[in-house]
Amino acid sequence: MVSHSTALPLSGRQQFMIASILVLLMIATRDYHFSSIHSLPGASWAVFFLAGFYLRSTWSLLGLLALSWWVDFAAYAWGGASGFCLTSAYGFLLPAYASLWLAGRWYASQYRFTWRTLIPLTSCTFVGLTLCELFSSGGFYFFSGRFDDTTWVEFISRSITYFPMYVESFAIYTSIAATLHIIFVLISRRFNTEKHAVG
Repeated sequence: MVSHSTALPLSGRQQFMIASILVLLMIATRDYHFSSIHSLPGASWAVFFLAGFYLRSTWSLLGLLALSWWVDFAAYAWGGASGFCLTSAYGFLLPAYASLWLAGRWYASQYRFTWRTLIPLTSCTFVGLTLCELFSSGGFYFFSGRFDDTTWVEFISRSITYFPMYVESFAIYTSIAATLHIIFVLISRRFNTEKHAVG
């Protein structure tokens, strides 16, 4: 297994830039914050996965968890957002988001700049997304107290309705990130090749 730092040799400055973009993306697209103005799909799921993939420090997970809580609290306390989702089940977002972060972390150790990288990428995103859905939606459905007579049949039915929308948003942002990643890798390789040729 290749270590995270070996698979993705990013400088501290590059990681800081990526972290800043991810923070802004989460703030701008959090469901009831600015997204209603700009019609942007929520990026939180993709943000945690990409943070696990690109950022070396485990503090990125804790920082993003704190940010997501702060944005939710601010929207409720000062933004007039509904408190419907702020229940005792809110804590289930911790393992939900951590699942995606860990999926990104694991993929970073498997990553290679080749088409074969799609195999571990598909596997880890499937597991990460499924666990995130079970913790977030399942935790809210079964433990929030907002639903009477909860059943697995109804939960599965609700997941069939809503889960694809989360997956779609995740796919949009990760596809954009993958496209930019490929472009930067190709430019970097071309630059290094020209540099060695001149040298």
